[in-house]
Amino acid sequence: MVGDDSWESLADHFADEAYASAKGLVRTTVLHQQLLEHLPAPPAAVLDVGGGAGHQSFPLARAGYDVTLLDPSAAMLGKAQQRLRKLPDDARHRVTLLQADGENADEALDGRRFAAVLRHGVLGYLEDPEPLIDQLCRCADAGGVVSIMAGNAHAMAVRPALERRWDDALASFDASSEIGVLGVPTHAHTVEELSDLIRDRGIEPARPLPPTQPNLPPRRTQRSQLTGIAHPHRVE
Repeated sequence: MVGDDSWESLADHFADEAYASAKGLVRTTVLHQQLLEHLPAPPAAVLDVGGGAGHQSFPLARAGYDVTLLDPSAAMLGKAQQRLRKLPDDARHRVTLLQADGENADEALDGRRFAAVLRHGVLGYLEDPEPLIDQLCRCADAGGVVSIMAGNAHAMAVRPALERRWDDALASFDASSEIGVLGVPTHAHTVEELSDLIRDRGIEPARPLPPTQPNLPPRRTQRSQLTGIAHPHRVE
């Protein structure tokens, strides 16, 4: 079941501006290279939950992976469809678009399991991430990879400081939420917090991925990035 499309008014900004910016391009490119260090060889099946317009998962389709992009927003899937038409034929045929809420991913996918499950950049839009994380972990095959990228609660002061908003930067040291670049509230998490959540669900955290801002110490980068490996003998 899919509710109202809260992303309809944000789709253009998100897909055509935020991800098309220099920052967006660098982030997706660096994260793509880091993902390849953890993923099994293509054509392994990859699920991108809340994958939006496919900025992170379409490069994986180009690399030979079988990609399923699941998103609740018809507007965002429309953006994905536009970008999908620009892929080479072989990559385009490896992509499936599916409209569904991430919290219902297992049901929407009829229990299918994936070699890798991604949730990048949009975990922070949820008040309570745990039902979604339940689904990410459930959809990963035994020995599969779960990859999460979210706002880093240790580094909430970085963006306002870079923008010289000093009062906001000082206040951010004690904050775990903010108004993000899209003008809507977002919540931040730490690698430690996310590690505990996935470990409780049978996913063993691997080392955190290197920061997407390599000149900053890991605890001060704006994004927390984590991969985990599904235990081969877990019971669902």
